[in-house]
Amino acid sequence: MANQRGTGFDRHITIFSPEGRLYQVEYAFKAVNQGGITSVGVRGKDCAVVVTQKKVADKLIDASSVTRMFKLTEKSGCVMTGLIADSRAQVKRARQEAAGFKYKYGYEMCPDILSRRVGEINQIYTQVAAMRPLGCSMLLTGWDEESDVAALYKVDPSGTVCGFRGCSAGVKSTEANNYLEKKLRKKHDQKVEMTAVETVHLAINALATVLAADFKPTDIEIGLVTRDNQAFHTLSVTEIDHHLTQIAEKS
Repeated sequence: MANQRGTGFDRHITIFSPEGRLYQVEYAFKAVNQGGITSVGVRGKDCAVVVTQKKVADKLIDASSVTRMFKLTEKSGCVMTGLIADSRAQVKRARQEAAGFKYKYGYEMCPDILSRRVGEINQIYTQVAAMRPLGCSMLLTGWDEESDVAALYKVDPSGTVCGFRGCSAGVKSTEANNYLEKKLRKKHDQKVEMTAVETVHLAINALATVLAADFKPTDIEIGLVTRDNQAFHTLSVTEIDHHLTQIAEKS
């Protein structure tokens, strides 16, 4: 890549190109797409949902040991998209930060502060020569006890953190974002607030549409928080099958 450009500005993480770009950080964004996974997050009135594909690389692998959904605190969790080894490292650090916060202050770290802390750590990785950016993107969701609302945040390899009503990560993120933008704008114009079930259905439909696939219950993972169940939890295969059946009956 460096020879193609005739520059060599991508040989070190700390070197800017004349255009002000950090090529190694851009390569980290491309690494997020390497697994061929797409993840979607949607925030409703009293809930937040994250949905991702579940791919088992080998038939000999125990499918129950493969997951991209991780619980960070009692009321916060995330879905990781990108390199799974980097993802586990980032999840481990996020859990350490959350546990340290609770030990020091005596209460759970809210999703907003946790996502910003993970973003700060990611940003440090872009300016230290002995480190490299992690090739993964985090969609963090949880129940914010201070604001008493569900929260959805995205943390990317550069350290950028933003809250979203709907977002995605992975190989089909552009198409998924366009789909969510149209659907959420329509609901906003109609002043319609989505229930938990409607939010789950929208997230599944977004993923199914951009991938042009008909999912089986074992093909996806769903994690969510709601006002009635503020702990981050994942849906079982039976519960996912129930949602897929409801979607099929509506279409």
